[in-house]
Amino acid sequence: MTRLTYAIRKRPDRSDAEFNRYWKDGHDPFVATLAATVRARQHVQSHRIDTPMEDFMAGNGSPEGLAAGAQFVRDEANVVDHANSMSFVTVEHEVFDRTPA
Repeated sequence: MTRLTYAIRKRPDRSDAEFNRYWKDGHDPFVATLAATVRARQHVQSHRIDTPMEDFMAGNGSPEGLAAGAQFVRDEANVVDHANSMSFVTVEHEVFDRTPA
């Protein structure tokens, strides 16, 4: 499947609550009305969360997790500009899924 990933930044004049409410209750229904026209099969939003996942963080903080993380960084350095990259934890919200079963 081909996927368009769009990392967006909220307008500074909107609160987080306003942004999230519009994105879910305004934008999602709007996108769904155009899905067939643009041949969109699926629409999933990945929302950044500020609270780290305890299990994920505990695993990464263990000696084994730290060693694995170092291995990831060494391998990624083959192609990734870490100084100009960022990572964050998200939770996915499926808006619609019209992919063939």
